[in-house]
Amino acid sequence: MRIVVVGAAGMVGSRVVSEAVNRGHGLVAVFRRTRPVSPPGVVLVEGDADDSGRMAGLFDGADAVVAATRPVPGREHTVAATTTALLDAAAKTGTRVLVVGGASPLRVPNDPGLLVLDSPRYVPPEIRTIAAASAAQLDACLAHPARWVYLSPPALLEPGTRTGEYRRGTTTLIADADGTSRISAEDLAVAVLDELENPCGDRHLTVGY
Repeated sequence: MRIVVVGAAGMVGSRVVSEAVNRGHGLVAVFRRTRPVSPPGVVLVEGDADDSGRMAGLFDGADAVVAATRPVPGREHTVAATTTALLDAAAKTGTRVLVVGGASPLRVPNDPGLLVLDSPRYVPPEIRTIAAASAAQLDACLAHPARWVYLSPPALLEPGTRTGEYRRGTTTLIADADGTSRISAEDLAVAVLDELENPCGDRHLTVGY
């Protein structure tokens, strides 16, 4: 496949690029300011995710797009608009998009009436702004006719080890019996490529250990 990764310099995007290259896919890595260190053969392109015309040009001929953008602190309110711009671009070219979002729109295990966004255990006050932005991001996807899939990571996502193993779900947070919900960025990238290669058919999905 030919895959375009938007946000390729970030924690998730960089690992998606590496995982995809290791699986033999062709990669276009789009970055905003910081040029990422990428494996040989990756096409590096500087671009603004909010420029839907520019993005449509990059998406043309691609089999899939991974939207792994993250706002700088203080710009959390732009997440939904940036996602809409990327979806607009993908709609022009008919390209499917996997949006790497947040855990906040998921349901809390054993309490389906409660969103992760509203759970102090998973969303302390200091991260509520970006968590709320992730919920708005999913709303933007739901309102858009593009071919999208929204992937919610678990509550804790950080660099770690690639095990190649994870559990998969849909709209409920995946957690252990004690409530711990986590995955490494490396294994999230494995899940991203698994979904691109073998789509499950769900519009909203999640993964975790």
